[in-house]
Amino acid sequence: MWNERSSAFEGQSFGGFSEGFAADLCVLSPDESWEDPMVNAEAAAVFDLSGQDVIFGKNAFERLYPASITKVMTALVAIKYGNLEDMVTVTEDAVITERGATLCNIKPGDQLTLEQLLYGLMLPSGNDAGAAIAVHMAGSIENFAEMMNAEARRLGATGTHFMNPHGLTDPEHYTTAYDLYLIFNEALKQPYFRQLTGTTAYTAQYTDGDGNPVTQTWKGGNWYMTGERETPEGLKVFGGKTGTTNAAGYCLIMAVADETDNEYISVVLKAGSRPDLYANMTQIIQKISN
Repeated sequence: MWNERSSAFEGQSFGGFSEGFAADLCVLSPDESWEDPMVNAEAAAVFDLSGQDVIFGKNAFERLYPASITKVMTALVAIKYGNLEDMVTVTEDAVITERGATLCNIKPGDQLTLEQLLYGLMLPSGNDAGAAIAVHMAGSIENFAEMMNAEARRLGATGTHFMNPHGLTDPEHYTTAYDLYLIFNEALKQPYFRQLTGTTAYTAQYTDGDGNPVTQTWKGGNWYMTGERETPEGLKVFGGKTGTTNAAGYCLIMAVADETDNEYISVVLKAGSRPDLYANMTQIIQKISN
């Protein structure tokens, strides 16, 4: 995997020249892993974006289910290659019946902008919004997944393969903690993504299939950002995405800043419970100031 990743980076051309592998990225060897008995999630990592340094890594290259953290890539592809002002008519593809699937409660026939759908995707983690975005942009779930995989390859995320835009479990839908860093790091380069991921509540006003007005308020689920969990002193969480399925466990990726505005990406995958997820995350982001 390491050779594949290196080749992917070395083969890219930026502005007419070939840039060396990971010139502005945090580099972590597959052999590197930190021990911390307080970190019992399957995988976890903290990356210093300002210093291009890895502060902590545990099983960072293990392929795991990402659950709804998938939606970071969905949002990235939509923002980079879509038009936020596009009016989208929701199709039957957005009808998600899987038990426990999170929804933003849009219905076939509803008309929303792509921008509104992105909030429905990221805040309440709407799987239905993910499907609506995919069909609007690529004509089908399958075609949009190919767009996601092409973007992953462009970023050097060689341990990643997507089958859908929302993260519902599929044996061929997986990623790694390191690849999620690469994807989230790219997303943070988009000013609109920063606005989107930093929002804790959003009210969407749109029309249903009969032309009737609909109003919904969507709220985010990151406990640090909603005040349900205290952020370690000296740090500020300014974005992130949660994800949970039976197969993936409890997952979270975040953007964190310290008192000098240095930025970090932290990720925890496959924790055993929601409280355990935040205990793991608190443990690893505390290492930023240690």
